[in-house]
Amino acid sequence: MMTTTTGTDALNFPTSLGTSTTTEIRLLGHDLAGDLMGKVSFGELAFWLVAMRRPTSGELRVFESVLVALADHGFTPTAIAARLTYLSAPDSLQGAMAAGLLGGGSRFLGVTEDCGQFLAATLAAHEGQLPESDQEWDEMAFAAITSQRAAGKFVPGLGHPNHKHGDPRTPALLRIAEEEGLRGSHLRLFEAIGRMSDKALGRKLPLNGAGVCGAALADLGLPTDLLRGFALLARAAGLLGQIAEEHRNPIGMDVYMTVDRNAVYVDADRTQ
Repeated sequence: MMTTTTGTDALNFPTSLGTSTTTEIRLLGHDLAGDLMGKVSFGELAFWLVAMRRPTSGELRVFESVLVALADHGFTPTAIAARLTYLSAPDSLQGAMAAGLLGGGSRFLGVTEDCGQFLAATLAAHEGQLPESDQEWDEMAFAAITSQRAAGKFVPGLGHPNHKHGDPRTPALLRIAEEEGLRGSHLRLFEAIGRMSDKALGRKLPLNGAGVCGAALADLGLPTDLLRGFALLARAAGLLGQIAEEHRNPIGMDVYMTVDRNAVYVDADRTQ
């Protein structure tokens, strides 16, 4: 809805989130400058804007733990893209951020969304009461894995190119969720998938950090089709850090020549 006024009043464009006038910015029913700035963390605001409710202290701790976990780092293609685009593009900062976010969103950060949606769909298809014992969760997980593999699809959240014997983010986030009483059905099923990977696939694969973040976000009740957006939000901080690092220690081209030129690319549809 758009309303216009006459005289010295400015245009007013109200939305469900808020609006601005000549003297005040309203967001989520509050005065942004007077009620929110300096009193609400960015993580809390991001959660609030999507869920349209304030998170509890426990939900906020889990949510901000996810944002920290997904602010990825190191010799990943998204970092390479950010470094090289920063060095070469005319609008270097914008291009570097866009390249890194697009690359991460299409390949790595999609795991967060894919895993959350896979777990949610599995739980929604389950008939009767949800499992109570680990054995019952394992049975559900085994059926989900074998069904996914029979369809020729990856099981999202399983496997990691570097952390082949366990992603350190996974047990940390599980512990935090447990401490806050937020280890819900998505995380329980995700853990069971990890326990059953050997039996269902013939080899043990670790649960990766992007997957556990998807499970945790789904347990917070956030829409699964927006989980990639939260991952992109987190990755933006990591990418900006990589660009700042390029200022301090320019190694973008060395990273590219060492890593990307020696990479072995495989078909995205190849089985695990």
